[in-house]
Amino acid sequence: MKRKIRSIAKMKSKLFLSLFLIPVFSLTGKQPLQAQRWMEDINRAPVAVQLGGDSIYIGWRMLGTDPEDIGFDIYRVSGRAKPVKLNTKPLTLTTDYIDVFPGDRESLSYFVQPAGNMPGNKTASGIPDTACVWAHQYLEVPLQTPENYSPGDASVGDLDGDGDYELVVHMTGRGADNSRTGVTSAPILDAYEMDGTLLWRINLGINIREGAHYTQFMVYDLDGDGKAEVACKTADGTVDGRGKVIGNADSVYRNPAGTTVKSFRRGREYDRDMSGLILSGPEYLTVFNGETGSALATVDYIPPRHPDTEYPTPSQIQEIWGDDYGNRMDRFLACIAYLDGERPSLVMCRGYYTRTVLAAWNWRNGKLENIWTFDSDDGTPGNEAYRGQGNHNLSVGDVDNDGKDEIIYGACVIDDNGRGLYSTGFGHGDAIHFSDLDPDHAGLEIFNIQERFDDAGANFRAAGSGEVIWKKPSVKAAESGGDRGEGPGRAASFNIDPRYRGSECWVKGAGLKGLFNAKGDLISEVEPRSCNFAVWWDADLLREILDRNYIAKWNWEGSEQEILLQDEECRSNNGSKATPALSADLFGDWREEVIWRTSGNQSLRIYTTTIPARNRFYTFMHDPVYRLGIAWQNVAYNQPPHTSFYIGDDMAPQPRYNIRLTGK
Repeated sequence: MKRKIRSIAKMKSKLFLSLFLIPVFSLTGKQPLQAQRWMEDINRAPVAVQLGGDSIYIGWRMLGTDPEDIGFDIYRVSGRAKPVKLNTKPLTLTTDYIDVFPGDRESLSYFVQPAGNMPGNKTASGIPDTACVWAHQYLEVPLQTPENYSPGDASVGDLDGDGDYELVVHMTGRGADNSRTGVTSAPILDAYEMDGTLLWRINLGINIREGAHYTQFMVYDLDGDGKAEVACKTADGTVDGRGKVIGNADSVYRNPAGTTVKSFRRGREYDRDMSGLILSGPEYLTVFNGETGSALATVDYIPPRHPDTEYPTPSQIQEIWGDDYGNRMDRFLACIAYLDGERPSLVMCRGYYTRTVLAAWNWRNGKLENIWTFDSDDGTPGNEAYRGQGNHNLSVGDVDNDGKDEIIYGACVIDDNGRGLYSTGFGHGDAIHFSDLDPDHAGLEIFNIQERFDDAGANFRAAGSGEVIWKKPSVKAAESGGDRGEGPGRAASFNIDPRYRGSECWVKGAGLKGLFNAKGDLISEVEPRSCNFAVWWDADLLREILDRNYIAKWNWEGSEQEILLQDEECRSNNGSKATPALSADLFGDWREEVIWRTSGNQSLRIYTTTIPARNRFYTFMHDPVYRLGIAWQNVAYNQPPHTSFYIGDDMAPQPRYNIRLTGK
């Protein structure tokens, strides 16, 4: 059976989506953005879930190309009977509906169409996208998990151009942090249909180390043909989805167990363990066909470990990166950015503790082209200020209102042209949030933390200029009642309290106690115990807390978390980071879905909300900041996505962007 979330026996094709030109407003409201962004031609992704009694919840997408006044008609199909329209007037307030049907659910399905003669009323085949009824609040996606592996971070893209999302899952075995030695498993990437059909498997091989900082995989339609590609770092021995080996299949650059080198510490010589480290050999960047997994193009990775040799010595590595065992050298990040304002580019990165390098690539007409490279250590005047400013994550968006994306690289920002826009000098941090966090402040804002004891342990800044709006110092353990570590490790910024305009901010660690509003004022001595992800889940416009295997509501009156949903059969990923495989607006209405792995590692569960909505937005997957946030969510220490605009009871209308649908 092909995809429960679509029609029975897949008797359908994707919707015709309107190319109706929507009025576009900038993120600050000062001037219109003229560039037309190439974004996915996704369908309405209807979902139907059985509730208690005879009730069934149905949700569907409003698209970024839909007219603002669009209305919808919803139809019920029972067996071979003629479809029955359920609404008497076009549905315009929300993109969900509760049906009451006491009959057989086995052959029951629903479809939604724009009312009247509005654009998008017919699909290519004349058969609309249809949702069968889920028996549970989740879709179970069976996996073919390799032995001794578990499903890790996931991403989505329309791999085959049919308007539906497919899953790309990073299968993880034995891993290791950069700061530790040890032989790891080879990273594996699997692609699945939503019904569990395995499309392909890419084995990155023993010359790519397994761990959160090594394999950042991007899933996105890079060339605008309507089908997403997959891009990541590869090496000799990588096997693509059709069994073809990249480079030399017999080359082994991974240090075997028991490898040591002579080193010195505090004036004394000792044998340093180097087991499992990969410090030499060719390094590649490969773009794979998303539908087949076959390698489309492979080029040398930028930057290499050393400019002059593929086989640097430990001392040569130390000279360039700051240590001799690859801890700082092998910190990789990646993202997608619309550097020209119209078409997506791939940005692959290396380093953030010391040297920082970002390389931007275009995938056009079957060729990978390096369009610019930013290097903090290349001698360009001013670039040295960007050294050591990166996070374990990044974000992307148009911070300076020129219609083109910048890369928010922790405490600094790299402009769309590959030059430094600004650096705060605050240094490395573990977590970052980027959105219109304070709607009273012009433009977008960034909430970041500083992984050291200093006066900017938590800092809130203007995204476009770097101007510090407020900051809070971190405090050493002796002064903070026993906090350990080198500084704050996690931070959150979400709108969870309706009494204050904008997003509330809180931090874990280093004496940064309490909950702050967007102005930096302490509004509660008690912050949520979770400082991780968030999700739009219930009927209001506040965000809910997402952590481990649960979703919780912040009770601002009692200063406590209240569990809304928890699945004891599900598990989070990434150890203490406790993140889902993915959280995103995958189907149904504008609210988000959450993907967790099950405890036996043989399936994923995709949860969707069944709480009737009170409002509607067009899908966040057509919001430029949010969609790129889904692309980079799997990178290093995962962070949750944000929209380009503030969401709350006191919000302005959702901004409309000038979208060109890919594949057209």
